[in-house]
Amino acid sequence: MAVPLLAFCLPLQVAAPLAVLVSISIAAIVVAQDWRHIHMRSAGWLLFATALGIPLGLYMLTRSPERLVKAGLGAMILLFSAYSLAGRMRFKLHQDSRGWLLACGFCSGILGGAYGMNGPPLVLYGSLRRWPPQRFRATLQAYFLPASLLGMFGYWATGLWTPVVTRDYLVSLPVMIPAVFLGRAINHRLPHAAFSRYVYFGLAAIGISLLVQALVRSR
Repeated sequence: MAVPLLAFCLPLQVAAPLAVLVSISIAAIVVAQDWRHIHMRSAGWLLFATALGIPLGLYMLTRSPERLVKAGLGAMILLFSAYSLAGRMRFKLHQDSRGWLLACGFCSGILGGAYGMNGPPLVLYGSLRRWPPQRFRATLQAYFLPASLLGMFGYWATGLWTPVVTRDYLVSLPVMIPAVFLGRAINHRLPHAAFSRYVYFGLAAIGISLLVQALVRSR
């Protein structure tokens, strides 16, 4: 959710690498705390597919119309969230599906490379697996740690990791670190059904913010 919010006040070329750099710190803390809840096989396949998608995402960041991509992504996320919140999401993955893993990981790589937004495809996969909150959080952060490192290497190679990004990252640390521990405490107290609703509401907020940004930029 950070990237759409940051994009209201920062250029996307700063917001995306900043969010990825922050996610490295968050993921490292979570993995150290909750490594027992990680579903290693899912995280590994998602990471493999992400590595294939990152170059395409970096290309989109530097070449594609930002407004059109944001509008399409926002509409897709919002429709999925609304469909799920309406109670119509009956499909469930009972075990790892190689096709779903590769598709969600590849889309995550594209969105991560382009906008630092690896999250939505991963949330979709975790939701379809009906993971409990602890496994959901730990597995996604185990993925984010190496994926974010890979993404930052791409930003560095393309000249997008600038002193401004590093400065803003250091400014964020005093509030980011306590927030991680607060989030862990909330996560461990959430019932599964409530957690799923909050996830879908969060996705809906991302979709709406992306659509608003696309509309504002078009004027």
